[in-house]
Amino acid sequence: MEQLIREKICLYWLSQVPSMGAVTIKRLWDRYHSFEKIYNMEGKELKDQGFLRAGTEADFDSRKGRLREAQEGYRGLEEKGIRFVTILDREYPDRLRPLHGSPAMLYVRGRLPEDGRPSAAVVGARGCSHYGRETARSLARSLAEAGVQVVSGLAEGIDGAGHRGALDAGGDTYGILGCGVDICYPRHHFSMYLEIPERGGVISEFRPGEPPASRNFPMRNRIISGLSDAVIVVEARERSGS
Repeated sequence: MEQLIREKICLYWLSQVPSMGAVTIKRLWDRYHSFEKIYNMEGKELKDQGFLRAGTEADFDSRKGRLREAQEGYRGLEEKGIRFVTILDREYPDRLRPLHGSPAMLYVRGRLPEDGRPSAAVVGARGCSHYGRETARSLARSLAEAGVQVVSGLAEGIDGAGHRGALDAGGDTYGILGCGVDICYPRHHFSMYLEIPERGGVISEFRPGEPPASRNFPMRNRIISGLSDAVIVVEARERSGS
């Protein structure tokens, strides 16, 4: 158990290094199978092997002194009601493991979708029509009544309607965020943001406190689709993110 905690703390530290994105962290894991070993490596070695861009190795090395800060941050997650689920944990979703650049860690309020149960994403436009909104809500309600886990992005429009339909049916629903799991975006979904962990979970690969940014949402979308056996686009523009 102590070794697992050390590995998770080193992963938490690694995730704070700006030059380390999800794809790089996954490549490093596939190569070394130990985050503690990666922490103990020199930046130059990682650069020479193609894991770091030229000029970032000194920053990687300098951040070694922040391990205690990472330990405190890791231990502080529980106080905030946030769980740090990693590819080292049995709870990590099997559906995500085969993804290219699958997130090595997930921040979770509530639960993760169950691997042994069907799940479907209900997604679409933020600026949807009334008809689209009601269709998403009705469809998600029917799916939840049939025992299907409903996954979406907690966004305005179709996403929010999908979550609401699942909650109306007393079903399980999961909101995947493009910001830290401690941030509700949009703010007027706050009551639903609090309600979802009681029937499922709010999930993000972004560290707590990270604000929503446009670059985050394509990354968020791969988790929505990765967790889902089917993706249902209720209403969207031709070139939409959905």
